[in-house]
Amino acid sequence: MPDDKKAAPISPSATEAVPGPSAEVFAVYGVEPEVQAYAMAKYSRSVLSMKESLKEISQQNAEKFLNTFYFQYGHRSIADLAHIVLAVERLSLLAAIAVVDEDRWDGQERSTRYQDFKKSGYFTPEFGDDGQGRALFQKTLFEKTITELFAHYEHVSEGMAQYLIEITPRPSEMKPEAYERTLRARAFDISRYMLPLATNTSLGEIVNARTLENQVAHLLSHPHREVRELAAKMKAAAISPAYNVRAEAMQALVEAIRAASLELGERAERELLREVRVAPTLVKYADPNVYELETRRELRQAAAELMKGASIEASPGVDLLDHSLDHEPLAVELATTLLYQHCHYSYRQLRGAVEAAGEAARQEIIDLGLRHRGRHDEMLRGFRVGQQFRFDILMDIGGFRDMHRHRRCVQIMQDFTTAHGYDTPEELAKGGAGAEYETAMESAQAAVKQLARYPGEEAEENSQYLIPLAFRKRTLFKMDFAEAVYICELRTGPAGHMSYRRVAYAMYQEVAKKYPALAKYFRVHDVNEPVDLLKR
Repeated sequence: MPDDKKAAPISPSATEAVPGPSAEVFAVYGVEPEVQAYAMAKYSRSVLSMKESLKEISQQNAEKFLNTFYFQYGHRSIADLAHIVLAVERLSLLAAIAVVDEDRWDGQERSTRYQDFKKSGYFTPEFGDDGQGRALFQKTLFEKTITELFAHYEHVSEGMAQYLIEITPRPSEMKPEAYERTLRARAFDISRYMLPLATNTSLGEIVNARTLENQVAHLLSHPHREVRELAAKMKAAAISPAYNVRAEAMQALVEAIRAASLELGERAERELLREVRVAPTLVKYADPNVYELETRRELRQAAAELMKGASIEASPGVDLLDHSLDHEPLAVELATTLLYQHCHYSYRQLRGAVEAAGEAARQEIIDLGLRHRGRHDEMLRGFRVGQQFRFDILMDIGGFRDMHRHRRCVQIMQDFTTAHGYDTPEELAKGGAGAEYETAMESAQAAVKQLARYPGEEAEENSQYLIPLAFRKRTLFKMDFAEAVYICELRTGPAGHMSYRRVAYAMYQEVAKKYPALAKYFRVHDVNEPVDLLKR
């Protein structure tokens, strides 16, 4: 029997969402990084707001939570939420390059353009005593070479500044102070080629705790003792009381409160002057990476055995290695990249040897890259293969330091060496400093080779501190098209250093040659056009 009853109309209130509070956005200030990380992590496990979570969390609760979820359960993404600010001061340029060699790194370093480095001082490595007085001789040679390089740096800096002033008239609208400051910066661009890698610098970094943990473990595994000791200090800084910029003012306030009320003064001291540790839990277990240590040793030996002492063949400063044109199997790229970091050969020369070695040898090289990998170890950077745009770049160390800042590409660095020679800025000869510069470079190179030949632990590593920034360094840059465009556009700008301007322009030319249809999408500056030295 049909139902004659009509359905009751649906009330609008039954279908419409019940109005609720609007979205709220607020910044958080004054919270320890680990407590903040815990509070953010609670979003996935609690309906509490950030304000409510922060009120109920203590440092002890945060530490207990992180010990359980971070270390026992492996929820390492929690450490991405704790951001830490570190100042790293009075480290060598060599060590600074190692510290900055971190993909997820944000920071700033002293500029060789805007600062005079002659008063920076320098790092002196430890020379092992063999009982025959060689340590004293090595240290004497080291300090003599450094002193000479700094003297040349100071003399050339002044000479180049005067030369640039002579050839560059000051515009009437430009103040004399700005005019001289600008040209002296340009002079430092030239004289920086003479700074040795031992030169002291300073840098600041802002990283999350997981990145810092990985960075510390990586640096603790570094071949240079200075870098390993620096890593230990970075770890200690993260788990020790942090520097409180407001401590002096707070101490004065506490004393004023104590004068009015002893009880309130004690309470104020506990609240305002308590010690803060930025990452007492998340970084405390960062240790040397056995996977990295053992794999470096074995791949370095494999590279030496494969190349059998072959001489380094000449290669262009910028070489675009292209999959589609070279028909390179992925296994060949992988094996070549793994070995590249542990020798001084160009990618093409090394790849030729890898291809000739056969499939079994290539597989053995790849196996070496994973043999010592632990349960929680990320694959080595050498395994990041398959990018369309790969540039094998040979350039001066000073210019490389600028290119090194690009984070959205994979960089496989070779070690420091004098084997590739050095660059000479053309202004040196024009300004009358060419002979002095050449003498300084040749003398430094001879001292580097002499120190590297001495027996003893880390002899070769110690010798590298004498290498001036003028000497060339090889690095493999891998990226996508967008990053290639970005680097070429940014680094060809007329205000930049001529060293990396030429490299970036050569990168553009290489892409334009192999992909003519893509050239129009690059908004580059022609490095062959004259540059106004007064425009920064």
